[in-house]
Amino acid sequence: MARHMNPSSSTNKTIDAIDRKRERERNMMLKKSREMAPELAVALVQRLLDNQIIETNSVHAIQESVAKQLQGLGEMEEFDMQFKIAPIRNLVPDPNVISLYLTQYIIEDLIDHPHIQDVFGDDLDIYRAVDSILKRIRPR
Repeated sequence: MARHMNPSSSTNKTIDAIDRKRERERNMMLKKSREMAPELAVALVQRLLDNQIIETNSVHAIQESVAKQLQGLGEMEEFDMQFKIAPIRNLVPDPNVISLYLTQYIIEDLIDHPHIQDVFGDDLDIYRAVDSILKRIRPR
């Protein structure tokens, strides 16, 4: 007897496979961000300074703050991360979720850091600077 293929079932399998692939990539990026937090923080803060996005009177304090964020991403609840990145989720097509999170962190939280004098640029400028460093941990 011939087997009947349900098209909606095959669509669901495809969607599930894409979701599993994205979840694996996300978990791998979170693991790498935790492992490489100090070196990523140094490179990221330097890029932000070079692109004149932040002004600070203590580079080391900002590097520590960014490294702390990178290390804590793995323990963060999915809801909390999605809530944080919600305002800029559609900033770019196929965004790096960690770059989105750090962009929003810079816009909302880092600006209030006692060693930050000012943050310049729009959301897209900040995202591009952040993602130019964090693209190293994104699998392709």
